Amino acid sequence: QVRLVESGGGSVLAGGSLRLSCVISEDIFTRSNMAWYRQAPGKRRELVAAYSVDGSTFYDDSVKGRFTLSRDNAKNTMYLEMNSLESEDTAVYYCNANNGPRGYQYWGQGTQVTVSS
Repeated sequence: QVRLVESGGGSVLAGGSLRLSCVISEDIFTRSNMAWYRQAPGKRRELVAAYSVDGSTFYDDSVKGRFTLSRDNAKNTMYLEMNSLESEDTAVYYCNANNGPRGYQYWGQGTQVTVSS
């Protein structure tokens, strides 16, 4: 059974930092594109940052220079280091693993990030 489990959310003041973690089932970790999405109240879920299987990374313009992806293959874990947090970053953050738009899509349960000014 494929599982994605996020952790690391919480409440911080603007300018603070958090690190999100996503543990992904071993059987798909190395063959999946992986991503972090977020959804703020009343808004659509949006892509924040992503790894492609080919090793390339993507960051939304709103987080470039502030958020950093990393991974630990030995732990089947993807991280999102979030610095200089802003109130606009407040959302539920979701981990995603997929193999393309026509393939599988797996989601974690989400972790709440709240940034207060």
